[in-house]
Amino acid sequence: MAIDRSPRNRMPEQAPKLRAKNFDEVALGFSPEQAKAEASRCLQCKNAPCKSGCPVGVDIPEFLKAVQTGDFEGAGAVIGRANSLPAVCGRVCPQEEQCEKLCLRGRMDKPVAIGAVERFVGDFGLDKTPAPYDGPRTGKRAAVIGSGPSGLTVAAELAKNGVDVTIYEAFHRAGGVLVYGIPEFRLPKSLVRAEIDKLLRLGVTLMRNVVVGKTVLLDELTDRFDAVFIGSGAGLPMFMNLKGESYKGVISANEYLTRVNLMGAYRADSDTPVQRGRRVAVIGAGNVAMDAARTALRMGADSVTVVYRRGREEMPARAEEIHHAEEEGVRFELLAAPVEILGENGAAAGLLLRRTELSEPDASGRRRPVELAGSEFTIGADMVIVALGTSPNPLIKDSYPAIETTKKGTIVVDGRGMTSVDGVYAGGDAVTGAATVILAMGAGRKAAAAILERFKGQ
Repeated sequence: MAIDRSPRNRMPEQAPKLRAKNFDEVALGFSPEQAKAEASRCLQCKNAPCKSGCPVGVDIPEFLKAVQTGDFEGAGAVIGRANSLPAVCGRVCPQEEQCEKLCLRGRMDKPVAIGAVERFVGDFGLDKTPAPYDGPRTGKRAAVIGSGPSGLTVAAELAKNGVDVTIYEAFHRAGGVLVYGIPEFRLPKSLVRAEIDKLLRLGVTLMRNVVVGKTVLLDELTDRFDAVFIGSGAGLPMFMNLKGESYKGVISANEYLTRVNLMGAYRADSDTPVQRGRRVAVIGAGNVAMDAARTALRMGADSVTVVYRRGREEMPARAEEIHHAEEEGVRFELLAAPVEILGENGAAAGLLLRRTELSEPDASGRRRPVELAGSEFTIGADMVIVALGTSPNPLIKDSYPAIETTKKGTIVVDGRGMTSVDGVYAGGDAVTGAATVILAMGAGRKAAAAILERFKGQ
């Protein structure tokens, strides 16, 4: 078979100056012709190393082969065997560090744009109404705490296998980090709702505005259900304990994005209060920091500066997100450590920073930032967004001490995803700390398989 020598297809995008002023999706997606052309670049390798790079185990060559022939529905069926949220994953997964990193086509020129093709297939399937589950029922009941990526995955896998599933969501809308953390311009909320609607058609019951540990206790759920899965995420923001953190205008990225995304503060008709800074500083350089910086631009900021203690090569955000932020006008102040938040009349007015240099790599290979004495300088900022990561909310473990946790508050699980309490499983950010959507989904698949195996044994 002749190898397709065509270059990698580039997904069309909104122009930077235009998109920096709106919340419409930045990447516009492949056309059917582009999706087929990109899928044709797959070498259909015998060993398919790309598959081992997918945390949920999608059969990548098989779905690409279906797309190549124009069988988009068949491609969706292949993906659906392992991934219940393809339209989401096609947008937010770090494919460049997973499946595409292992793509052998990358040795010739550039890897196949697996994520972009998956996005196309996922979008194609959003309009296809799945048939309600009509298979045999197991008679088993499972409770899922949290409707983020791991919880949705567990619910889908169990429901497809005849288990009666009830999801308990603390917010008024389902989706977890997909709706409160990731901005509209990266992941449209209508798409998340469509994916969740597909799940509900499988017979899953969704209970909103239920805070497990307050509204209902975990031991009540263990009494009423045959298995419980904790997918409560990691929504507790971390701060640096800098002088001036209590000033007006200092906010965690978690709260800022929740107000804008989940509560719709970006809409003209919204009643949700949120500060609209003119000169915004964002501390941190992960994906959340990029989301906060790009959101601040769209909320009307005149300038946005990302402050990071390390250099560009060490920035943990996806290269695509950094590139998009730069195109839109976000500035980067690298090798600079925050020392103090400066204020005037009780409100943030700037950041005192100190230059850093990186040490030699330590045993783990990481270079530590070392502050340079006498290198202080300031930048103006009437709003400071702290994006330094999150940790699990302690509510569940505090209300149910039998659940073993680490010093960082993450839940301890075994190789099957089960906690220290028999029949109670956990996965996603509640176990790993803040991580990626696809890793949370992988943990959900593992836990669901263990729960189904448990039910068979019973």
